[in-house]
Amino acid sequence: YSYEAPRSYVDTNVTGTLNILEAARAAGAARVLVVSTSEVYGTALTLPIGESHPLQAQSPYAASKIAAEKLAESYARSFGLPAVVVRPFNTYGPRQSLRAVIPTLLAQLLGGRRTLALGDASTTRDFNFVEDTVTGLIKLAACEAAIGRVVNIGTGTDVSIRQVAETAGALLGKPVKLRVQKERLRPRDSEVRRLCADNALLKTLTGWAPPARLREGLAKTATWIQERIDRYDPDRYYT
Repeated sequence: YSYEAPRSYVDTNVTGTLNILEAARAAGAARVLVVSTSEVYGTALTLPIGESHPLQAQSPYAASKIAAEKLAESYARSFGLPAVVVRPFNTYGPRQSLRAVIPTLLAQLLGGRRTLALGDASTTRDFNFVEDTVTGLIKLAACEAAIGRVVNIGTGTDVSIRQVAETAGALLGKPVKLRVQKERLRPRDSEVRRLCADNALLKTLTGWAPPARLREGLAKTATWIQERIDRYDPDRYYT
């Protein structure tokens, strides 16, 4: 959606982050977690992707998140604000909107579709179940050594969108075919081809890293969607 409404991303992610940082500074907050995204890395130049990987703004969304990170860095350096920048890799799970790929393909499967409309299914992502992303955030919020750092949250394992769709189909007992829908494709130079986290820093700081549990996470997400399938329109493309 950042291609359609880039200004809204600047308003939310840049100005919104500035407001939070100012409020935290005024309140003397003990900690500020700025939740960024793995999208700031763009397509992986080296694997796995560590926190020192170059930042590549391949979408207006990614650019707004890079700006938010730099604001947090400036407040840490200028005012001593105890900020931690967290870069979660792709989070999924119950309650996620159909703008994301996993609920999109699950809603189509559960809605009776056998041919799934997707974008580029060859791209890979490091998928993290929402419970694990939250665990990582809580651990970093309590970690004094994380102050002033940028930290990835990821499993260290990436899978293609095609593999996700096939795993979901097998889980639900519904063999699938994939169809590329043109409107779901990103602009060529904007598509992030591969994301896979280096979670060594997270392990060093907290002693923990998210497990790779795609099948379990898909099952939990599918159950949640199935119980609310009347809320979903599997034929609609949510930009």
